[in-house]
Amino acid sequence: MTVRYQSAGHTHTGKVRKHNEDAILLREDIGLWVVADGLGGHSAGDYASGLIVERLGSLPRNGDVFEFIESIEDTLAQVNSELRQVAMARGVDLIGSTVVLLVYDPDFMLCGWVGDSRAYCFEDGHLRQITQDHVHGVKEEITQFAGGPAPARPQPGAGVLTRAVGAEERLFVDWVVAGNRPGMQFVLCSDGINKEMSDEEIDAHCARPQPPGDVLQGLFAMAMGRAARDNVSAVVVRLQD
Repeated sequence: MTVRYQSAGHTHTGKVRKHNEDAILLREDIGLWVVADGLGGHSAGDYASGLIVERLGSLPRNGDVFEFIESIEDTLAQVNSELRQVAMARGVDLIGSTVVLLVYDPDFMLCGWVGDSRAYCFEDGHLRQITQDHVHGVKEEITQFAGGPAPARPQPGAGVLTRAVGAEERLFVDWVVAGNRPGMQFVLCSDGINKEMSDEEIDAHCARPQPPGDVLQGLFAMAMGRAARDNVSAVVVRLQD
């Protein structure tokens, strides 16, 4: 595949959590980028996010983009089933993760997601969120799934995830098509970024004419300069001019 983009990614434990349950993937060779966020407060969130990245990272890209998307969905469905089996074997209610991913095609970009990890697109001086959080209500500090065990349920009215890999028997991945035009920039992130930064602040970093690595450095400097209550992960992809 002819490389027509630049990308950079980083993940950090943050200032509060003891373990990093996020995982990222940059496969520039096949045009695939991933951010996965293991569910905080649940068992083995790092195992769940790591398994997603490991399996997607081993995918070949053969055939057209739609065959590649099908293989991605099949892989996530398999991971979903395996996480449920592992949770049952360990006697825990849930081992799960959110995921957001970006796929390159010469004619368009495809973004898929499950949960509340986000994708933003910056073009023509404007940032917009192209994913929609699978969350009901207003989120609390720790991400919970709506079907979690009773002791871990948030109080009535608090936000809960309505979708996660490993949570339900059937997995549904949402997809959105974005443009593929020179200069477009995409930001994939776990909620450790948007817990600390507003969309306007993310916009300000993307608006600066600089390569993805510098954008990424600016995002992390701001997030880590604040509370950094959660694991912090982001991937920045810029389409070449």
